[in-house]
Amino acid sequence: MKKDDCIFCKLAFGDIPTNTIYEDDYFRVILDAAPATKGHALILPKGHFANLYELDDEYAAKIMPLAKKLITELTDILKCDGYNIIQNNGEVAGQTVFHYHLHLIPRYIGDNAGLTFNSGKPDDEFNKMLVEKMAERFN
Repeated sequence: MKKDDCIFCKLAFGDIPTNTIYEDDYFRVILDAAPATKGHALILPKGHFANLYELDDEYAAKIMPLAKKLITELTDILKCDGYNIIQNNGEVAGQTVFHYHLHLIPRYIGDNAGLTFNSGKPDDEFNKMLVEKMAERFN
């Protein structure tokens, strides 16, 4: 299920040339055109899903084992010091292309990629409310 006006669908299906490092029936993995670090790759489903909320369960079950397999091999090849696996949902969360994709970003000591966040302080009342609401939905 390809969406004709989606740039990532075109990349996933090979309509636009890419630096493809892996491909199977479900995914194409390409090197990012604007990498955060050397070796930054994207896992693109060959089905169009705008975000994680829409991602088909079959694709969801396959993507994390694939990410693990890829970063294991890439870590050996790149000799990087760690990995970020990032997936953004919604514009406010940093999503700029509305086709689900997973970023595989190799990290190197001193790379200054800037992919961190500022930790806050816990709000006990809020946490209690959230725990209760989730228990209602999942019990």
